[in-house]
Amino acid sequence: MKLASLKHGRDGRLVVVSDDLAWCADASTVAPTLQAALDDWARCAPLLQGLADSLSHDAVPRERFHERDAAAPLPRAYQWADGSAYVNHVELVRKARGAEMPPSFWTDPLMYQGASDAMLSPRDPIPLADEAWGCDFEAEVCVVTGDVPMGATREQALDAILLVGLVNDVSLRNLIPAELAKGFGFFQSKPASALSPVFVTPDALGDRWRDGKLSGAMRVDLNGQPFGRADAGVDMTFDFGTLIAHVAKTRSLVAGSIVGSGTVSNRDAGGGPGRPVAAGGLGYSCIAEIRMIETIEGGAPKTPFLRHGDTVRIEMRDAANHSIFGAIEQTVAAP
Repeated sequence: MKLASLKHGRDGRLVVVSDDLAWCADASTVAPTLQAALDDWARCAPLLQGLADSLSHDAVPRERFHERDAAAPLPRAYQWADGSAYVNHVELVRKARGAEMPPSFWTDPLMYQGASDAMLSPRDPIPLADEAWGCDFEAEVCVVTGDVPMGATREQALDAILLVGLVNDVSLRNLIPAELAKGFGFFQSKPASALSPVFVTPDALGDRWRDGKLSGAMRVDLNGQPFGRADAGVDMTFDFGTLIAHVAKTRSLVAGSIVGSGTVSNRDAGGGPGRPVAAGGLGYSCIAEIRMIETIEGGAPKTPFLRHGDTVRIEMRDAANHSIFGAIEQTVAAP
């Protein structure tokens, strides 16, 4: 089952979307918003699935689904907790900042709590007031949970995953070092993130969803050119069950909480940090990684961070080359 929120008010209007993302059906008779459906998932999920089945058989009124009309599935979320499940990415980015990586990062998940009061729509521009801030995209997988009790086990956390999607976790790289040096974490350096047009129930992902991981190439294009094709199911040190259980160690999570994987990152087949797509590699899901590789190989980074007018596109496709979640496609613009 695929769900989306069309732009309407602050929290969108819930619709069920066809598997090919061509059509949608109004779901307001079940719940007015996705958050309302998540709050009452035991009742709403079967009704929404029935609506999805009827949509697939042209048995309910339908309208064309246009990704440009989609808000973020959850325009406002109660929780946005982002991990760094791909430790290869953490290692590279910390090297770029001249910071050593503690060995515990391979056994204890790294996570920060982001702002979720305004999640960007998949076609919203990335607002950037100053190019000197070092704007970067981060292509990630995310999940949406139901209620998760404090102290939940990994298995309980996996059972609480209701939806899966993609996220562009925007980072302002040049603001990060000074902010972290204060010892109080990210804030200004982590502006609003954008969500994919559609979120999908785990059962609808088939074999792509297994043991709390989503497999498949994270397709990232920068200004129309292939930039990243890393497989989200490879080199993921911590699965989503582990990430959610980590969050729930000291608190409960409420229905509608979003948990991110961190930037999808693969090592090269030979064990190295990865090669650009143009060089036959799987590329990168953020600019910071290629800048680190350029520094290692040439002594200094060459690829610039995002500038006004740059466009990034993030999506994942199925075996028939159809988009699974729709595409996040954003152009950097002055606010």
